[in-house]
Amino acid sequence: MSAPTLIWNDSQYGLIEWKQQRRFGRSAYIDFKNPDFVAYAKSFGAQGVRIESADQLLPALKTALKANTVTIIDCPVDYSENDRLTALLGNVLSEIED
Repeated sequence: MSAPTLIWNDSQYGLIEWKQQRRFGRSAYIDFKNPDFVAYAKSFGAQGVRIESADQLLPALKTALKANTVTIIDCPVDYSENDRLTALLGNVLSEIED
């Protein structure tokens, strides 16, 4: 059995952008381009998998765990969802504190 490596890929410093937007109302110097992680993994003899939706993650992890090689899973993320999650958690916390 092998442990997969999961790359949370947003092609920028998304979490930092989110924090900059919340604190300063703007972001700076956070965009960059990543390599093709699937091709990069294969160039080293590893497996490379890119998932396109959340429902593909568990099957990719199961397959990677059964593989007898290193597996890189390139997983797109969208940190803009943090605002919605923060609002939801804030509501949950305020209900707990009441």
